[in-house]
Amino acid sequence: MTIHIVDDDNLYAEFMRRMLALNPEYTIRVFPSAEEWLKASTPIPDAIISDMMLPGLSGIEFYLTIKPRLKPENKFILISSITDGKQVLEFIKQGIRDYVIKDDSTIGSLKSILEGKEDEYYLFD
Repeated sequence: MTIHIVDDDNLYAEFMRRMLALNPEYTIRVFPSAEEWLKASTPIPDAIISDMMLPGLSGIEFYLTIKPRLKPENKFILISSITDGKQVLEFIKQGIRDYVIKDDSTIGSLKSILEGKEDEYYLFD
């Protein structure tokens, strides 16, 4: 599975990369912004994990930009520390199916989504 992480927080992006790379079936690339990802002209990976608050295009703007290129089997996972249910509902209205809150369970939630076990993670306690 190819996974692209788009996050301007280098430390957090590296943390996610290292934790997910424990699965040898994952090939992971990291990009510091949506614009850098778009410049790379890379094919759509199996999964994109994007921070919501990015410099330049936000995570939702990034999603809307590439949405026409996404196939049903591609996963676009938005991550953020935002816990406001109204804001999350807006993400869902735009088509975001997977949203993960940055907290102690982030990696477990990401793994569940990547493995197709979305029902095993909880958005809110």
